[in-house]
Amino acid sequence: MKHIISTGLAVLALFILPENAAAQKRIVINSEPAGAEVYVNGIPTNQHPPAMLKNSGGKAFSVGFGKKGYEDGKLLVVKQKQFDGKKAYPTEVSYRLTPAAYTQDPTIREGAAEQTVSRDNPGATALEQTVIRWAIDSDPQGAHVFYRVLSSIPAVVKNTNETHPMTTPYEETRSFNILGLTYENSRDVRIEIKVVKTGYETQVKRFNVRQALDQQEISSYFMLVPKE
Repeated sequence: MKHIISTGLAVLALFILPENAAAQKRIVINSEPAGAEVYVNGIPTNQHPPAMLKNSGGKAFSVGFGKKGYEDGKLLVVKQKQFDGKKAYPTEVSYRLTPAAYTQDPTIREGAAEQTVSRDNPGATALEQTVIRWAIDSDPQGAHVFYRVLSSIPAVVKNTNETHPMTTPYEETRSFNILGLTYENSRDVRIEIKVVKTGYETQVKRFNVRQALDQQEISSYFMLVPKE
């Protein structure tokens, strides 16, 4: 046990940059998003990107990343050929974390995150059964409300034409029956709300579908501006 602890401390001593070692060569470790736990060869460093690790001058080593809500990641750092033909570690490396798969959410029953809204089985998914409160109002009232789906993944979830449910104040409860939508891809889909009234400037706001599902609400208040 003592041997394992001493070995771990030795590895950390090679890579954690002490405050008085500014003159030594360093490797900057970045992650996207930032704030992940950083591990070197499986040993925690108690650092978070952007982290600064000492260049040990040894062989290749692995940098691990851990962050809540994201899959654990690992990056192998090796020496690379430089312009002078010599090999050296890169001065900076980056790693993009992958969002973790759905685990648990109060608005979506477990196991339903990958179920797709489709015409083949209408109303069967958790998304279609999750009630969303829609509340749109304006000053002055009586403005026409339009909404449409805007998707950054149009091959999966298509954009839609505008729908005109009613005028402000508009309030009702409805679910999402957007074809192709799943809880996992809902972060890439938005609802655009447009408010139109004669004599006033048109106003537009957009709402992320994942956020609307988590909050079970799409609501906003529009202060209309008279046209000059």
